[in-house]
Amino acid sequence: MTFALRLITFLAALLLALPARSEVEFIGAYNWALDDPRFGGFSGIEVTDDGDSFVAINDRAMFITGQFERTDGQITGIIAGPMVPMTGPGGRALTRPESDSEGIAIAPDGTIYVSFEWMHGIRRFDAVGQPGSELMTTSDFDSLQNNASLEALAIGDDGALYTIPERSGAATLPFPVYRLKDGIWDQPFSIPRRGAFLVAGADIGPDGMLYVLERDFVGIGFRSRVRRFDMTGGSEQVLLETAIRQHDNLEGISVWEDEQGLRLTMISDDNFGFFQRTEVVEYRLTD
Repeated sequence: MTFALRLITFLAALLLALPARSEVEFIGAYNWALDDPRFGGFSGIEVTDDGDSFVAINDRAMFITGQFERTDGQITGIIAGPMVPMTGPGGRALTRPESDSEGIAIAPDGTIYVSFEWMHGIRRFDAVGQPGSELMTTSDFDSLQNNASLEALAIGDDGALYTIPERSGAATLPFPVYRLKDGIWDQPFSIPRRGAFLVAGADIGPDGMLYVLERDFVGIGFRSRVRRFDMTGGSEQVLLETAIRQHDNLEGISVWEDEQGLRLTMISDDNFGFFQRTEVVEYRLTD
């Protein structure tokens, strides 16, 4: 085989190994503020099927519910509040190590699930303002890094919960996807780790696909990426990859559908910092 033919074969194999790309259209970004010292640090969001309402969480064990005001499909206002603290069984206050809430998923019956990354596990809430369950966890989480574990949470049509840690353990290791189904934990698949991006959020869309939001901090700001997979970890597609500081620190994602197709709604974590902002960002898939 000639050198030129070997080079062509190598490049073809490389292209086949790279994820496919899809197209998205930017809809808008809304800077959100609320006069409450507990406001900020948002790590997860779930939007209703009609796109009108939402439940969001921050990384200090707080819920907030609200409604979007839209003009021509674009967010122009948010009516929301107050911040509502999460509690444990019997309504007891969560300790600081128990309060690092990161991912949210809501079942069709309204049951809310929240993942935590300091004390690794998931709690169940019957509704905002109701006490949470005991932490649902597994010994498989013992090897996860502190403050870098269950960052993302999603729920399937069958009620199974899928959670992904922020870090995989090494740059060469894929991100494990853990599943809790009928009270049993397993790890049905993993997704490849590509570049410096770390997992920030996830959702299962109306199309039954897994959407994973990732972010990368580069010193002067953040860049974000959204990838889509089937529920075996295959059919990888890059849907969105932003420039540095194009958006703030996007950490939560919700995928829903309007008459024009699938829409991605994302929310940023301002780290309760003066130089960052709480931003709700929306994109539409165009293919």
